[in-house]
Amino acid sequence: MKRMLLYFLFFISCFSAAKAQENPGGDEANKEQKIKALYIAYITQQLNLTESEAQKFWPLHAQFESEIKSVDIDLPELDRQQAMLNIKKKYQDRFTTILGATRSNNFYKLHGEFTKKLVDEIRKRRKNNMNQQRPGRRRNF
Repeated sequence: MKRMLLYFLFFISCFSAAKAQENPGGDEANKEQKIKALYIAYITQQLNLTESEAQKFWPLHAQFESEIKSVDIDLPELDRQQAMLNIKKKYQDRFTTILGATRSNNFYKLHGEFTKKLVDEIRKRRKNNMNQQRPGRRRNF
């Protein structure tokens, strides 16, 4: 039941984000907050974090996320990936202390799954929006 609720919230949030993209004046910070809330709920639920674990994990995760975001996107691709891998390795032991080895490894997988689902949902909604905007488009031959 929790999983169904989580997926429902995820898709509602993605729908809201996609709808907000239609309005160029939409509040970017609000969209970011919704996605972050869904991410926190997803990771917390999937890792089965206790309240005590969550209190230790999320501040550490904020540091981790900050370092990941600080990687220069203008670096050559392999250098950028290596920098990100180094950061992940740096935090692996810290996450393991809080979560244990299995859940720490699972965190990285879940992070990737969430990102993929989010991107897929946004692409799907953009495609649907484009199709709805051009229902009677004719081709000239």
